[in-house]
Amino acid sequence: MGDEVQETNRQAIRELVWDRLREVALPDSRFDFNFDEFIPDFVGSEQATERVISLDEYRKSRVIFVTPDNCLTSLRARCVQDNKTLIVSTYGIRRGFVLLRREDVPPGQELYAAWLDGLEHFGCPVGLRDLKEIGNLHLLVTGASAVNTEGLRFGKGHGYFDVEVGIFTSMATMNEKTPVIAVVHDCQVVDVPMEPGPTDTVVDRIITPNRDILTGGNLPRPSGIRWDLLPAEMLTNIPPLQELRRSWGRQTTTASTSGSRKAQR
Repeated sequence: MGDEVQETNRQAIRELVWDRLREVALPDSRFDFNFDEFIPDFVGSEQATERVISLDEYRKSRVIFVTPDNCLTSLRARCVQDNKTLIVSTYGIRRGFVLLRREDVPPGQELYAAWLDGLEHFGCPVGLRDLKEIGNLHLLVTGASAVNTEGLRFGKGHGYFDVEVGIFTSMATMNEKTPVIAVVHDCQVVDVPMEPGPTDTVVDRIITPNRDILTGGNLPRPSGIRWDLLPAEMLTNIPPLQELRRSWGRQTTTASTSGSRKAQR
C-alpha cells in the first residue's frame, strides 16, 4: 500500500508540473503536449545548456551520457562541438545506445546530429561490450518531468533513466561519485520532500535557465538492476537488458542501495 500511495503522490506532482509546463514547453512533432510520452524542450533551454557547459564537471569530462530528451538537444550539439564522446539512449532504449563523436559529424551539422533522427543517421549503434571498451562515464545529464530540491527525479513514470543507470552501474562504467545532472525549467523544480524508491536515481545538481542547485547528496543512489522489480515487458523490449543478463549475470546486477552519498564523497 505504501508504494501505491507514493506513486500516486508522484503522479500528482507530475501533473501539477505538466500544467505549469504548458506555459513554457515547446510541442513535440509526434506527441504535441502529451507529457507522459516525452520530456519537452522549453523556453530557456539554451541558457540552461550554457550553465552546464560552464561547469567543471562538463569541462573535465571526456565521455558523457545524455538522455534523448527534447530539452537536451542543444547540449548534445555542444558535446559534439566540444569533441566529447557522446552516448545517447534510443527512445525507450528499444534500439539500445548510440555513440556519437566529433569525427562522425560534418562541420555545421552538429544540431541536426543532436536530434534523434540525426543521431541515428550520424551515430553508431553500440552494445554493452562496446560501451565497456569506451570506458567510464564521466558525467550523466538527464531531463525530467519534475525534480525536488533534494535531487529526487520524477520522470514520465516509465523508469527508463533508472534502468540506464542500473545498466551502467552493473557494468561498473559509473559509480557513486559519477556526477548526475538534471536539466529542467524552473517551474519543474518542486520543494516536496519524498523518500526515493529502491530504483530511483538521485541527481547531484539541478540546472535551470536561472538557477544552479546543488542537492547536497544526502539521498542514497541505488546501483545495478533490480531484476525482481523489473517489469517483464522491459526485459522483453529492451535489448541491452537482455545483453546484460547474458553477459554479466544476475548475481552481479542485483541492486544494493548505498548509504548517504554525502558521507562517501
